[in-house]
Amino acid sequence: MENIDHMGRRSLEALSRDNLTAEGRKKLTRDIVCGVITLSCLAVGLIYTYVLRGVHEIVPQLLYFIGVLIEGVPVIVSGLKGIFTKNLTNAMEILVGVAVIACVFNGELILGLLIPLILNVVHLLEERSIMGGRDVIEGLKRMQQTSALLLVDGQEIEIEVGQLKKGQHIVIKPGSGIPIDGVVVSGSTDIDQKSLTGEPQPARAAEGDSVYAGTVNLTGRIVVRVEREHVDTSFSKILRVLEESEDIAVPESRLTDRFLGYYIPFVLAVAGAVALVSADIGKAIAILVVSCPCGQMLVSSAPMIAALSVATKRGVLIKNSKFIEELTEIDTVVFDKTGTVTCGELALDAVIPFGDLTEEELLAAAASVAVGSNHPVSRAISAVAKDLSFDRTLSVREISGGGVEATLSDGTILRFGRREWLESLSVTVPEDFPGETAGSVSYLSRGSDLLGAVCLKDTVRHHAELCVRDMRSLGVSHSVILTGDREAPAVAVAEAVGVDEVYARLLPEDKLARLRALQEGEHNVLAVGDGINDALILREATVGIAMGAMGSDLAIDSADIALMNNNLMNIPFVVSLARHTRRTIYQNLVLSIGITAVMMTLSAFGVISALAGTVLHNFGAFAVLLNSSRILRHR
Repeated sequence: MENIDHMGRRSLEALSRDNLTAEGRKKLTRDIVCGVITLSCLAVGLIYTYVLRGVHEIVPQLLYFIGVLIEGVPVIVSGLKGIFTKNLTNAMEILVGVAVIACVFNGELILGLLIPLILNVVHLLEERSIMGGRDVIEGLKRMQQTSALLLVDGQEIEIEVGQLKKGQHIVIKPGSGIPIDGVVVSGSTDIDQKSLTGEPQPARAAEGDSVYAGTVNLTGRIVVRVEREHVDTSFSKILRVLEESEDIAVPESRLTDRFLGYYIPFVLAVAGAVALVSADIGKAIAILVVSCPCGQMLVSSAPMIAALSVATKRGVLIKNSKFIEELTEIDTVVFDKTGTVTCGELALDAVIPFGDLTEEELLAAAASVAVGSNHPVSRAISAVAKDLSFDRTLSVREISGGGVEATLSDGTILRFGRREWLESLSVTVPEDFPGETAGSVSYLSRGSDLLGAVCLKDTVRHHAELCVRDMRSLGVSHSVILTGDREAPAVAVAEAVGVDEVYARLLPEDKLARLRALQEGEHNVLAVGDGINDALILREATVGIAMGAMGSDLAIDSADIALMNNNLMNIPFVVSLARHTRRTIYQNLVLSIGITAVMMTLSAFGVISALAGTVLHNFGAFAVLLNSSRILRHR
């Protein structure tokens, strides 16, 4: 059975010219033409009867019947299809179809014409008034560039973005969108990245910096080397995630499925009973009309679209129903340290040679292997040593949880990384070697000989302490840091931000074991990491949130929620948003069912006529939409 959410999403498609597909525009045109013809039939019939005083009663009746065929038959056909296929997305058509048939057999052709006509008009207005939630997502999709300026022998040639190949150079002028993921090879500029990260401040990009599709070049002309082809860009992956997220089926929508399975037979039974008891078919028709489950259709889809809109504006990608199902039940949060709780932008603290090397020689040797790695420690070393002379051509291998290594021309291996890793490879580090500080310490060896250590300081990320405090206020009572770093810097960071527990010197598999131990203790665990070294715990946790996911395929793939920026306050924000969304869904259930029950009761006693019911039945839907729109103001 198709999920009822599909019906809600159809109602949530904003009918602007930009957002409508070709099929949508064709349907809208067809609905308008049919509506105009039906109204014409009604008008001519009324004019013939009351203005021209026509004597042939069959003429207006024939015109009204044509109107019923135009507006009513498609509804009846959809209703029959829903009955035979048990497709509850046609619940409204089933009830309206029965009402139209009842009108025809009762000889009330004008009512049979007006019921489907007014329903269509009101639903069109309803769709036009939707809170703009989907517009945000559609607007992001429209930002994808279709052309690029390829640089060939100094000439700029405009080509389709899909024709770009990795390694080609393209020119991006000020004010132009960036069509592809790449690296700046010349020039510098400011980049507007808020479409991906939600950050309002432009980011500076110069030679060697990465730029991403979907962002905008603001100030300078740059030449960019293509790193990913069109279908593989981060922006394309994000769009696919957004499209998939619109199909999220939350538990409450499955509850609505089950509810409608009983609801339609109940309504038909009530309408039949009222018709028998009151001998008034008009009351039964009114019950069928006012009971159309428009509000129930939107119970979960409207809040989800609103939540997706709010989250997307902040650079938060919601990938699956864990957003509602499990994020609202989280009681423990697990943080990675480097690059998550801390900035990951390390600054040089000390260079400690071991043996005859000078500090400058040690730093240059470390940079020769670090330059090929994207780890925060390696990036810091490369930045500090950028003006030094060292070999930048070494083929570097990154060892997960250990460090980086490269083979020198004489066959020896130069390694730079954790003490435990080097010691496991027979490198001896003296116990009294002065390398244990509260910062990050990485050791350098050639073969089995220790060359020295480089000490770096990391800084706690802005708002880290506030993030932990806000999570605690949301009921997430337990917080943990799992890190591969040493205990001294990890404890210092934990104390600075107020985290309860620290586990240091952990390999990725050790982090996974600690996470599983927490879950076996009946904790619902939220894991937060950078999506690369923490892919295992992001997948295994009750809910995984990847920080700074822009440009990282693994982050987007491994986590349930991806934060395109490094704003830690987005973590309590998304937990709060999930709870607000779930609360709104439950409120919508009560609203829609309550309003429908009142309408059916009033119809049964003749207070609401069938014609009035065609408009009034939408009160439930508008109440649901209005309540759901409050999510758009969530802060």
